[in-house]
Amino acid sequence: MDPHGVATRFASELLAHQGKLEGKAGEVQRAQAALESAANAIQEQREAHGKATSSLLSSWKSDATAGLEKRSDKFDNDLEVTAKASAEGARIVAEVTKALEGRHGNVGNLVEDFVQKAGQLVQAGLAAAGIAAPAGLMKAVAQVADLAGGYIKQSGGELKDARDEMTEAAKKLRSLLKELDSDGVADPEKDKPRPQEDDKPGGKDDKPGGKDGNSGKVDDILNNARKHLGFHEGPNNQNKWGPTGQPWCSYFATSMWREAGVDIPKYGFTGDVYKWGQEHGTAYDRGDLAEKARPGDVLLFGSGPGQGASTHIGIIEKVEGNKITTIEGNSGDQVKQRTYTLPDHAKMFYGGVHPK
Repeated sequence: MDPHGVATRFASELLAHQGKLEGKAGEVQRAQAALESAANAIQEQREAHGKATSSLLSSWKSDATAGLEKRSDKFDNDLEVTAKASAEGARIVAEVTKALEGRHGNVGNLVEDFVQKAGQLVQAGLAAAGIAAPAGLMKAVAQVADLAGGYIKQSGGELKDARDEMTEAAKKLRSLLKELDSDGVADPEKDKPRPQEDDKPGGKDDKPGGKDGNSGKVDDILNNARKHLGFHEGPNNQNKWGPTGQPWCSYFATSMWREAGVDIPKYGFTGDVYKWGQEHGTAYDRGDLAEKARPGDVLLFGSGPGQGASTHIGIIEKVEGNKITTIEGNSGDQVKQRTYTLPDHAKMFYGGVHPK
């Protein structure tokens, strides 16, 4: 028996917490880079606009000059406000990035410390000789389980604090957004034509091959998932997508999305997938299932996205009338195809998410 291997198995939940922190840190780093890039681009545009206007006004005078100067100053001020807001947003996100990296490192240290101590306990249990050997090993395993509980509590606290920090940063960013003028730079979406009803998520053309331009990803998601139908887990939830010892339905679903090019972390908790959908504007609730559910989406089982409430996840393979067929990881310990009927089975789900 390998003491280190036994200890590592008990550390699976710690490793899952570490993986979540790593995924969140990656999201925040991408947001920080985007905001910094936006701030630089807007500042460059402001400088170019100032030079062009100065050059024009230096060689042209007319009754319209005063109006042009006024509009130019207004546009310059709007650009400055937007650039400063983007830079401030990047600073806010950078603080979260630094905090998440620290918490990720803290959990990594917890994992190393736990594995070392747990390995020593198992080694001590194996050292018992003769008639005392079975009792010594059982005692060691019990001690390792107790030890794991304490470490998991600490790592769970790091994860909770990270979520609180991200929530607070989101509030600050929303406050910044409210302060921005409608300058056509920070919010160009206002100038775009409003979508027709059939172009909205869940509309009749928002299917594979429809107007949303997402058909390639949907085909890849479904082809990937179908390849694994019939896969059965090994001992202690051993699977190809997530850590041994953990439920793996969410690891399977997000892996299929990621392989198809969807920019989503490899989540181990189903509720995190729904929250990702809320953040990206692609989540919908139980009441919208009949209208919005479509192939490639994921369905969330349970009563809500919270811990203990979100229980399972499946990828929608096809929608035929009021019947929804899914491909689910960790369904009866395997990758399995299942069919549900609406509204009979609607209460099993609390919502769904479109890929993006």
